[in-house]
Amino acid sequence: MPAYIARPTTVFPAHKVTTGEIADDIRAHHQDHPRLAAILRIVANTGVRSRYFTRPLAAPTVSGDAGVTARAEAAFTDALEMAEQAARGVLGAYGLGPGDVDAIITTHSTGWSVPNMDIHLMNRLGLRQNVSRIALTTLACAGGTQALIRAVDLLAARPGATVLVVAAEVISAVYNHQDDAVEHMIYKVLFGDSAAATLVTDAPLGPGLRVGSPADTYEHVLPESLTRYAGRVDPAGFHFDSTKEALSAADDVLPGLLTWLGRSSVDFGVIHPGSTRIISDTATALGLDAHGTRHSAATLADEGNLGGVSVLRILERTHAEPPPAGAEGITVAYGPGFATAALRGTWAA
Repeated sequence: MPAYIARPTTVFPAHKVTTGEIADDIRAHHQDHPRLAAILRIVANTGVRSRYFTRPLAAPTVSGDAGVTARAEAAFTDALEMAEQAARGVLGAYGLGPGDVDAIITTHSTGWSVPNMDIHLMNRLGLRQNVSRIALTTLACAGGTQALIRAVDLLAARPGATVLVVAAEVISAVYNHQDDAVEHMIYKVLFGDSAAATLVTDAPLGPGLRVGSPADTYEHVLPESLTRYAGRVDPAGFHFDSTKEALSAADDVLPGLLTWLGRSSVDFGVIHPGSTRIISDTATALGLDAHGTRHSAATLADEGNLGGVSVLRILERTHAEPPPAGAEGITVAYGPGFATAALRGTWAA
């Protein structure tokens, strides 16, 4: 049973923040840092020009000194607001209403809430009381692709269903000046806030990526890799840590990904923009040139690493400049664990 991924709708918050503004903020808060000059050179070369935050850069829950309670409440509140806008947007784009949704899959890693985002959205959108639900949390950058994989699985079990997939992240919640290691300074520049939603069905709603069956999905966790990327919570807020091994983590999992893919190249790639190196290393392995990864690179430059939202945003950009019908491509993302999630499919015109 094939699954068709419709054109996503992405929502960005109001506050556009440039890399220059973040560099000034780092300079102001860490003027005595022994590696300040090197840090400023590194952040200027991340490939990110701008990103969007739900709150101003100077807000207490971003570069201020708000604690974990305020940061958690702000992150979930803002993520939910964007998630609702994205979900309404994609339903409206295809002329569907809340009664047409048979299942909802959500992914978010920032903020905290019980009930989870799926139930909040059911109430806000007015979905049927008996819709199927899958709520994914803490998957971070792999979340969007992982949600699409679960949608493919769900369609195989429930033919004819319309699955609403929603990803939302307020990663500015981990912008914290108590973290002053070089990698933390890079994350201040790298991450952006957003939400996106798409529909997955077994009959196409329009052009989009066609995934043949659950056999065309891939999940992998690299052994003994728990600390390569990891979240941490303390009274000061949320923190995102990594080790030097994280820099080469994608290279460590690409051989297994290529074995599953069963071919040495693809026609197009939807590659999570974790960094310029992650994009380039993955592209090289997949036989893609700069043109083949332009949507990933443009997303990183204009909006930053959007966490689990990224692949949906890149798919949206791909719709604006689509590959030819029948082109073979892959959607791949990496996240804490070190986890890999991927789908292979063809472009349906």
